Amino acid sequence: MSDMKDTHTHVHVLEDGTVITHSHGDRGQEHTHTHTHAQTKAVLNRLSRAIGHMESIKRMVEEGRDCTEVLIQLSAVKSAINNTGKIILQDHIEHCIVDAVEHGDKDAIRELERAIDRFMK
Repeated sequence: MSDMKDTHTHVHVLEDGTVITHSHGDRGQEHTHTHTHAQTKAVLNRLSRAIGHMESIKRMVEEGRDCTEVLIQLSAVKSAINNTGKIILQDHIEHCIVDAVEHGDKDAIRELERAIDRFMK
């Protein structure tokens, strides 16, 4: 890999017509661009529900509720988080990865592989 900086600018057009332009800087750096995805609102809603659910589980533990009930509720939150991750992954593939492939950005593919590996553990 060379020490030369490679700046790459590209455009995303969202379903509602919103146009987002952003750049990727040094290819040796972490893929850190930010932009709005089609599912952002749905993801935020799901995360808010999961946070509320976790707060109620915390209260259950504080109240000394049955361990079985706590474990069942934790399982529900884990499932909700996994499903939220799937939505983020799908959105990322449909927007970022499609764009990266179109522009020959192999680093984005490697970053996706690394993220999937961590997510699946």
